[in-house]
Amino acid sequence: MTKTAAIYTLGCKVNQYESAAIGDLFRQAGYQLVDFEQPADVYVVNTCTVTHLGDRKSRQIIRRAAKQNPAAVIAVTGCYAQTSPGEVLEIPGVDLVVGTRDRARIVKLVEGHVKNKGPVNAVEDIMQSECFEELPVPTEQGKARAFLKIQEGCNSFCAYCIIPYARGPVRSRLPENVLKAATELVQQGYQEIVLTGIHIGAYGQDFTAQNIDLAWLVERLAAVPGLRRLRLGSVEPHDINTALIEAVANHPNICRHLHIPLQSGDDQILAKMRRRYDTREYNRLIAEIYRKVPGVAITSDVIVGFPGETEANFQNTLRTVAKAKFARIHVFKYSPRKGTPAAEFADQVPPEEKEERSRRLIELGEQLAHEFARIQVGKDLEVLVEQPSHEYTPLWEGHTDTYLKVIFPADESVRGQIVKVHIDNVEGPILKGTIISKQAG
Repeated sequence: MTKTAAIYTLGCKVNQYESAAIGDLFRQAGYQLVDFEQPADVYVVNTCTVTHLGDRKSRQIIRRAAKQNPAAVIAVTGCYAQTSPGEVLEIPGVDLVVGTRDRARIVKLVEGHVKNKGPVNAVEDIMQSECFEELPVPTEQGKARAFLKIQEGCNSFCAYCIIPYARGPVRSRLPENVLKAATELVQQGYQEIVLTGIHIGAYGQDFTAQNIDLAWLVERLAAVPGLRRLRLGSVEPHDINTALIEAVANHPNICRHLHIPLQSGDDQILAKMRRRYDTREYNRLIAEIYRKVPGVAITSDVIVGFPGETEANFQNTLRTVAKAKFARIHVFKYSPRKGTPAAEFADQVPPEEKEERSRRLIELGEQLAHEFARIQVGKDLEVLVEQPSHEYTPLWEGHTDTYLKVIFPADESVRGQIVKVHIDNVEGPILKGTIISKQAG
């Protein structure tokens, strides 16, 4: 009888990538992957700990798995498992805790538990990790866009962030392995590859060769035969150099979309956050990118309600965001994480003030997103066709290289293709159009 496994993923794109790779490990070991809502012999929960809500949701999902099949092996991995293995092991039904390293051994650890019984804490000191952990290149990532992890860990230790403690120091994937994986994904038919990692701008910092960095890698990936689109994940402002900007400007297959976290538009708060730039440096960087990459979309992350943030500080953030003309922003309400410096700061902002500032910043972000989308009306844009639209049935949806969502009439025959769409109108941040040619380019 075929053994079954089910995987539930919380959190970021890196977790999604790693879950897909873990799924391939189980397949290779003879398991059939099933939906998490179905009975399974093994449940894997890939957890998140960026906020306290991530911790809570992780615990809820673990308990759900235990109820669905009390006889199943429940294995917990990811950031919450790494930072709080004791808490995880106390949840009834948990059999194995792995953390954020040694995922390549997860099937062996699961099967070892089946033989030996008894809960197992396999979490090791992440700060002692020295090498990038190679996992299979995920084969089940949809039909259009694939993620490619190039880097692990972070050395920045921003005052609010738990991730360096959950993911450990910077470890970069060997360039030859990145290029080999990218080639395999292109051969599988993916039109777009998205580079992902915990701090991709730090790529190469752990190599002895001084000339290897993200810009160096991107130049070589852009030359992979048949790669139609290369998209960068989030890149920190201090990691964007002239060479990277010029790579985006000079290669048509590198997406004109940069996600550059701002976190605060106030210099006093940036300093308290232990960010490595001020608003003047950030504004100068944004201006250079707009000047060198026509039509580029710059998106960002912003935290509201950081300890000590006053209304005046928040007003500076509103002004900085408006000046940057972001194509989209993600707004986060500050969440204290035990073990980070900011959790002990005085002047914690009341929840109701965080909520109010979040609402105001989201409104500004929606306005900016609409303005960026509106200037695309009347243009012919290349769109990667992804899936039927759930919101605009029976239309289909996809994204431009600037990561604008486009909806249009289509059918299954163009799924996974890059087509040219004439943009007729806009609704909020969403473009509406009509396909004018298939397999563009």
